[in-house]
Amino acid sequence: MKRTLLMLVVAVGLFSCKKNSVEPTPEPEFFVNEDPSTFAEIGTIDIGEVGAAEISAYDPLTKRLFVVNNGTVNKVDVIDFSNPAAMKVIQSIPMAPYGGAVNSVAVSNGKVAAAIESTDKQANGKVVVFKTDDYSVVAQVTVGALPDMVTYSNDGKLILTANEGEPNDTYTNDPVGSVSIISVNDNYAVTTLDFSGFEGQKAALVAKGFRIFGLGLNFAKDIEPEYITVSEDSKTAWVTLQENNAIAKINLTTKTITDILPLGFKDYNVDGNEIDPSDKNTGTPLAKWPVKGIYMPDGIAVSELNGTPYLFTANEGDAREYSAFAEVSRVKDITLDPTVFPNRADLRKDDQLGRLNITKTLGDANGDGLYEGIYSLGARSFSVWNGNTGAQIFDSKNELDVKTIAANVYDDGRSDDKSVEPEGITIGKIGNKQVAFVGMERADAVAVYNITDPTKPTFLQLIKCGDAPEGVLIIPAKNSPTKKSLLVVSSENDGFVKVYTPQTL
Repeated sequence: MKRTLLMLVVAVGLFSCKKNSVEPTPEPEFFVNEDPSTFAEIGTIDIGEVGAAEISAYDPLTKRLFVVNNGTVNKVDVIDFSNPAAMKVIQSIPMAPYGGAVNSVAVSNGKVAAAIESTDKQANGKVVVFKTDDYSVVAQVTVGALPDMVTYSNDGKLILTANEGEPNDTYTNDPVGSVSIISVNDNYAVTTLDFSGFEGQKAALVAKGFRIFGLGLNFAKDIEPEYITVSEDSKTAWVTLQENNAIAKINLTTKTITDILPLGFKDYNVDGNEIDPSDKNTGTPLAKWPVKGIYMPDGIAVSELNGTPYLFTANEGDAREYSAFAEVSRVKDITLDPTVFPNRADLRKDDQLGRLNITKTLGDANGDGLYEGIYSLGARSFSVWNGNTGAQIFDSKNELDVKTIAANVYDDGRSDDKSVEPEGITIGKIGNKQVAFVGMERADAVAVYNITDPTKPTFLQLIKCGDAPEGVLIIPAKNSPTKKSLLVVSSENDGFVKVYTPQTL
C-alpha cells in the first residue's frame, strides 16, 4: 500500500513538473483594423522656422516625441505626445555641450540617441545617449565625421550611425566616410568601419554605376554614407551611399561591410519614365527625353517577405557644390556630341532640356569635351531592390510626378532640378497591410503605398504636409497613445510637426 501511494505521489509530481514546463500561451498580437488610404491630420505643432523640425523619434514609455531642432539653437525638443491633438514642448536638450548641429535621433528602451556633428564638421562627431524620462546622459561615444543619421537595431542592442564625412568648402580636408556600430550592452563600445577594403573593386563597381568623382578621387574619402535600415533579426544593415549611387550591406554579427551594390541609371526615354525637365515651359508636360537619372537615394527602409529583404529607397539625388569643386551644370552650358544629339540646338532651348541641371562628371567618357550622355541627379521616384543581390525589383517611374500634378501640389519651379525630391521613407503595418510612406521635399507631401506585395507597390493616398518634409515616422497602434496608427511628419522649412491617423474599419 505504501509503495502504491509513493508511486502515485511521484506520478503526480512528474505530471505537475511537465505541466509547469509548458510555455504560456502568447498574448494575441495587438490589432486595429485600419484603412491605410484614409490618413487625415489630427494634430500640429510649430516648433520654429527654417531648420527647426527635422527628424522625430517617439518613446512609448514616456509618451514623448524627440525632435531635432537646428533653428536658432542646436537642440532636441521634447514634446508631450500623450495627446497628439494637443502637443506641447515640455523640454529642450541643448547640443552645445556635445558639439554642433544635431542631425538625427532614435529611441529604444527608454533611451534616446542623438547624432551630433562636431563644431568642426570634418572632425569626428558624437552619439550622445540620454534617458527619455529625466534627460540625463547615459553615454557619450565618438563616431566618424558628420554623423548624419542614427538608428537602433530592432533588438535594441546596437546603435548605428551613417557618418557622411563631407569635405570642407575648399576640399583641403575630406574625411573618410564611415559607419559606426555601438554595442549598447558592451558599455557602448564602438566599431567604426570605412570602405577602403573595396578599393580593389573600384573599376568593376564604377562599370555598374558606382561613382567616385570628388577632388583627388580618393576612394574611401569619396564615399558618403547617408541613411541606414536594419533587418528584423538585427543581423544585417543596409546603408545608402547617396552621392556614390549605391547601397552598402553590413554583417552586424561580424561587424564587417560585405557588399557595395551599385544602382545603375534610370532611362527617361522609355514609356512610363516621362519627365518635365524645364521650369520655363508651359504647364507640366511629361515626355520622353534622352536623359539618364542617377538614383542617388537618401532614405531607405526594409520590408521582408518569405526570407527576402526588399529595400525601399527614396531616390532624391544630391550634388556636390563647393567653392573648389562643383559638379552641376545646365544642359545649355555643355557641348553635346553632334553625332549622338543631331537635334542639339533644339535640346539646348530653355523650354526643352536647356534648363535641366545635370552632373558634369558623367557623359563625356573619352574626355573630348563633347557629351555623348546626359545624367541628371536623382530619379524622381522610389525604388525596391533585392537586399541580397542589389537587383531592382520595382521603380515608381514617374508616378510621384503624376500624382502630385493631379493633386496640384507639384512645384513646377523644381522641374529643372530634381522634381518632387523623394527624401524620406518609412514602412509600417497599418491594419493587415504593409504600407510605405514617401516624403517629397519639394511637393510638401507624403505618398502612401500598399506594399503588402513588395514587388508591386500600389498607390493609396497623397497627404499634404508642412514645408519640406524631412522626417517621416510611423508609430504602430500598439505603441500609440491613441491605440491607433500615427504618422508623424516633421518639416524643416517651416518647423511644423504634423500627425495623421487612418480611419478604422
